[in-house]
Amino acid sequence: MKKGLIISLSLIVMLSIILSGCSKQSTLSRVKKSGVIVMGTSADFPPFEFHKVVNGKDTIMGFDVDLANAIAKKLGVKLEIKDIDFTGLIPALQSGQIDMAIAGMNATPDRKKNVDFSDEYYNSEQVLVVKSSSSINNLKDLNRKTVAVQLGTTSDDAAKKIKGIDLKELNRLGDAFLSLENGRVDAILMESTIADAYLKEYKDMKMLHIKEINEAVPGYSVAVAKGNQDLVNQINSVIKELKDSGEYDKMLNKWMGK
Repeated sequence: MKKGLIISLSLIVMLSIILSGCSKQSTLSRVKKSGVIVMGTSADFPPFEFHKVVNGKDTIMGFDVDLANAIAKKLGVKLEIKDIDFTGLIPALQSGQIDMAIAGMNATPDRKKNVDFSDEYYNSEQVLVVKSSSSINNLKDLNRKTVAVQLGTTSDDAAKKIKGIDLKELNRLGDAFLSLENGRVDAILMESTIADAYLKEYKDMKMLHIKEINEAVPGYSVAVAKGNQDLVNQINSVIKELKDSGEYDKMLNKWMGK
C-alpha cells in the first residue's frame, strides 16, 4: 500500500472519530457549553404561550414560558424562544434547531417514537367552541358541519374519529377563531384551558363539554430530541421542585386563576 494512501486512510479514520464524538454530544452538554437553551413553541396557545406587547416590545409569555425560564435557571443558562408552527416543532428538535419544545404538547405514543418526553406538567380536556347562537348542542348536531382544529394536535386526532363532519385543519388556532367568527366553520375542537383564554376575547362564542369527544389523552410534557435522558432528568427535577415548593400552584393562579 502506498504511503500516501495510508496517510489518507488514517486521516479518514481520525475524522470519523472526531465527528462521531461530536454527534454523541448530548443536548444538555451543548446547552451548558453555549450558555443558552432554545425553547421552541407555537405562541398562539394562551394562557400557555402567546404574544403580548410589553413596553413597546413584542413578547412571548405564558405558563410554558415560566416553566422554560425555571428550566433555564436550573441549568444556569439563558432562555431563547423560537415561535414555530406546531407541526414544525418535532422536526425542529430532530434537526437541532431547538433544544426543547414546550407548547402544550401531549406525549402521545406516536410522538414518543420520534422524541423523548418529560413527566406530565398539566392535564386538560377536549371541548367544542361554537357561536353563542349556534344550534349545535351535541355530537349528532355536528353531522355535515365544518369543524376546525389545529393541525397535528390531539384535537386533530380526536376530530378524525367523528363521523359525518367536514374537517378543516389549520396551522394556528387564531385562524380557527377567525374562521368561526366569519362563518367559514361551524365549530372548533380544542382543549378547554386554551378555549377559556380565547373566549375572554370572543364574547359571542361558548364552550360545549361533550362526553363522547372528551377522550382520555396524555397530559402536557416537555419534548426533547431522542437520546437525551440527562436533559429529561433535569426537566423532571424542575417540574417536581415547582410542585413541591408551591410555585407550580402560583403559576396556575397567575395564568389560569386556579
